[in-house]
Amino acid sequence: YSVAHNLVLNTYYLPPFAQNATINERAINSHAEELVAKFDVRTPTVQTLGSNLSGGNQQKMVVAREFSRPIQLLIAAQPTRGIDVGSIEFIHEQIVRKRDEGKTILIVSTELDEIFALSDRILVMYDGQIVAERLAGETTPTEIGLFMAGRTE
Repeated sequence: YSVAHNLVLNTYYLPPFAQNATINERAINSHAEELVAKFDVRTPTVQTLGSNLSGGNQQKMVVAREFSRPIQLLIAAQPTRGIDVGSIEFIHEQIVRKRDEGKTILIVSTELDEIFALSDRILVMYDGQIVAERLAGETTPTEIGLFMAGRTE
């Protein structure tokens, strides 16, 4: 799909993007132009295929789509895996912005720096079980790493 259509994948059938069975391409493209600018998605045009974007810009496109609709819960699994440092910072800022808006955020990550940068509370799983719960300000990466390796309370 194009960037424009990727940005409405979960809302394409709702107004203003559709009226009955008619797709409103003008509204889709206008929405895409706004999100591309707001989320700094680097693309030649909104008609470019999403698969032709760099990994970081694909990630920003998904963040733009998901964060531009009303949400109460965000589950982000490995939200910055394999992307460049600039995109990591941008995605972290968007997650923090949603948190500051009072949204519930669940981050699933093996990156301890990411967990500590984004979390208020940390739950550690090992072998399918929660083995520890800590407030981010009251623990260390070393302690969390030990729990990740199988240490129990």
